[in-house]
Amino acid sequence: MSSQRFQEIYESIYDTGSRLVQYLQELREEELARGDDAETLRAIEEDARKALIALREQKYHVAVIAAMKAGKSTFLNALIGADVLASETESCTVCRTDVRPLSEDEVPRLLEYREKQKQPVLVAEGDARMIRQHFLERTHLIRATDNRDRVIRFELEYPIDAIGNFSALKGFTLVDTPGPNEWQDGSFDSVMLKQTALEVLRNCDVVLFILDYSSFKDNTNSELLRDLIEQRSDFLQRNRGAIYFILNKVDRKTEEDRPIQHVIDDLKRTLTKFGIPEPIIYPASAWQGLLAKMIQRGLATDVHLRNFKRFFGGRYARETPEGDLIVPSPQKIAPQALKDSLIPIIEKAIVGEVVDNAGWNLLNDAIAKLNKAGQGIEDVINTRIGGWKIEIKPLRQKMEEYKRLAKNAIVQIRGVKKLVEQQEKQLIEQFKWEITDFAERAKLTIQQEFEIFVHYRFADYTVSPDPEEETEIDEEPEKKTRFPVPKRLAESLKKVIDELLGDEENPYKIRCETEEEVEQIKKDINRFCAILIKDWWTNTQDKLSRDGTLIRQELVAQIRDNVQTISDELSKYLGEALEISMNINPIQMLVFDFQGIDTQVQQQTENYTRWTRERKQAFCRDYEVDIQVDDRRSYYEIDLRQTIVAIKQEIDAQTSGSLIVVERAIKNQVSEDFGHAEQQINEYINRFLVEFDRLLKERETRESEVDKILADLEAEKSALYLYLEELEKLSQILDSDR
Repeated sequence: MSSQRFQEIYESIYDTGSRLVQYLQELREEELARGDDAETLRAIEEDARKALIALREQKYHVAVIAAMKAGKSTFLNALIGADVLASETESCTVCRTDVRPLSEDEVPRLLEYREKQKQPVLVAEGDARMIRQHFLERTHLIRATDNRDRVIRFELEYPIDAIGNFSALKGFTLVDTPGPNEWQDGSFDSVMLKQTALEVLRNCDVVLFILDYSSFKDNTNSELLRDLIEQRSDFLQRNRGAIYFILNKVDRKTEEDRPIQHVIDDLKRTLTKFGIPEPIIYPASAWQGLLAKMIQRGLATDVHLRNFKRFFGGRYARETPEGDLIVPSPQKIAPQALKDSLIPIIEKAIVGEVVDNAGWNLLNDAIAKLNKAGQGIEDVINTRIGGWKIEIKPLRQKMEEYKRLAKNAIVQIRGVKKLVEQQEKQLIEQFKWEITDFAERAKLTIQQEFEIFVHYRFADYTVSPDPEEETEIDEEPEKKTRFPVPKRLAESLKKVIDELLGDEENPYKIRCETEEEVEQIKKDINRFCAILIKDWWTNTQDKLSRDGTLIRQELVAQIRDNVQTISDELSKYLGEALEISMNINPIQMLVFDFQGIDTQVQQQTENYTRWTRERKQAFCRDYEVDIQVDDRRSYYEIDLRQTIVAIKQEIDAQTSGSLIVVERAIKNQVSEDFGHAEQQINEYINRFLVEFDRLLKERETRESEVDKILADLEAEKSALYLYLEELEKLSQILDSDR
C-alpha cells in the first residue's frame, strides 16, 4: 500500500467514524430528552471515540541504531531534511532522542524529559542551527556532570521530510538510540543507555542499523555486529519489525576499493551467520543526501554549499571539447545528487514498511472497533423492535430467562478467571527461577572479575586481558560464564592502584597509606560494581520483557477465546428469544486498548523503589557495597575477598527486590488483560438487562404509540446501515490493498 493510498483510507475511516459518533450522540441526546439515562448508548459511543483517538495518536516508531561514528546523526538529518542533530568525533548520544514531525508553519522545539518530572523542559526553539547548537551544549553538560539532572530522553519537534505532510503519519517518530560502544563509555552511566536501546528495540515498528562502509570494505566486522547483533540475535531472528541495514558513507569509495556490491555480498554472508535470513541492505551516502535536500529547499548555508562543491560537485563535472571541466551549480546538481545518494529509496522503503504493517494493523483495528460499536447499536435497535412485537407477558418471561443466563455467564467468567490465576502462578514461578539464575551468574561473573584482577595485579601489562584468554586463568568448567559485562573490572581498578603497595603473598589485599587512597579505591570499586549490578538487572528485565510478551500473547488469546464462547451463548439466546438477527459480540484485545508488559515492569520498579526508599532498605542504596577497611596503624588494608562477599549480598538484596517487582508486574498485567475481556462481556450482559427493563417500562406507558415507535426504530436502523455499509466497504478495500 502506498503512503498516498494509506492517507486516503485513513481519511475515509476517520470521516465515517466521526459521522458514526455524531449519529450515536444524536440518538443519545434524544433519549436524554425523553428522560432516559442513555447509558447504553453512552458506553457504545465511547468505544467508537476510542477508535478515532487511536487513529489520531498512534505512534509509529522507527529506531535508528549504530556503532559510534557510523554516520547515524547525519543519516537522521538526511531523513529530516535539515542539519539539526549534532555530530562530533566523540559520542553525542547521552540518552534517547525522539524526533516527531511538525507542519512547516509550526516552530521547531527541542525538549528534554527528566526522571520523575511529567512536564518537559524547553531546551531551545527556532531554526535548525540554533537547536543544533543548544543540543550540543546540553549534551556536553550532561556528560560532564554525569547527568546530574537525570535527563531520560530528548524530544525534537521538527518537520520530517521523509513523510511529507501526510496527516495519517503524524505519529511517525524517529528514535535515535545509543549504540553498543556508547553503552560501554566509562565516563557515563552507560547502563542507562543500554537499557534505553533494548527497550526501543523491543517496541519499535522498524529498525535501521547504520553501518560504516569503511569498516566493511576490507572484510572487517564492525563493533556493531559483534556487540549488538550477537546479543540481540533472538530478536532479529523473530523479525518482529522490518530490519534494514544501511551501509552508509559509500561516497568514500575510491577507485582502488572493490565494488560496493562485493562489500554488500560479504555483509550479507556475515549477517546470515548471525541467523538473519535474507537481510535487507541499502548502500547510502547520507551526507550527500542531506546536503542535496538542503540545497533544494533553500536551507543550505555557505558552509554547506562549499562542502557540497568540494566533496560531491566533481562527480557531476562535464568535460568541454578543449578538455576543461565544468562543474554545474549546486542547485542544478542537487536533484540528481539526492537521487544518487539513495536516501529517497530508503525513505520509501521505511514509510512503506510502516504503512504495510503497523499502519495497516491500526486501520484494521480502528475499523473493527467502529464496526463493533455500530453492530452494538444495531443489536440494541433490533432488541427494541423485537421487544415491541411480542406480548408483555412473554417478554417478562424472556427477561427472567436472560437474567438466569446472565448469572450463569458470570459464574463461567469466574471459572475462566481461576484458570487464568493458575497460569499466572506458573508464570511467576518461571520468571522467579530465571531471575534467580541470572543472579547466580551475575555473582559468579563479578567474582571472576576480581579473580582476573588479582591474577594480573602484579603483571607487567597496560591493557586489560583479552576476554578470549580468560579460560586459561580458571580451567574449572563450572566457573565459565557468558554473562555480558560492560568492561573489565581489572582495567578500572588497575588505573587507581598502580602506584599503591600490596602484599604479593596475598594478592586479594590492597594496602593504602592514606585515607584518601582508601576512599578513592572504595569509590572506584563501588562505581564499577554498581554498573555491573545495574547491567545485570537491565539484562534480566530485557529477557523478562521479551519472554513475557510472547507468553502474554498466548494467554490473551486464551482469555479472549474463553470469554468469547460465553458471549456467543448470550447472543444466541437473545436472537432466538426475540426472533431477531443478533451480531456476534467480538471480545477485542486491540493493541491500543492496553499497555504492554514493559510499562508494567517499569511502573512496578518505580513503585517498589519508592516504597523501599521510604523504608531505607538495601534495594535503594544506589547499589553501593559496604567495603571494610582494616586499620593497621601504619597503613590501611582492603581485603577484596570481603568485598566480593559484600557484592554478593548486594546482588541478593537486588534479587529479592526484583522478584517482588516481577511478581507484581505479572499480576497487574494478567489482571489488566483479563479485566479488559471481563469488562467487555459485563457491558454486554448489562446492556440487555437494561434494555429488557426499559422495554417493560415503555410497554406499560407507551403501548398506544407502538406504530410510531416501530417506525422511528426502523428509521434509526436504516440510517445506521449507511455507516455499517461504509465500514464494510472500507474493510474490503483495506484487505484488497494489503
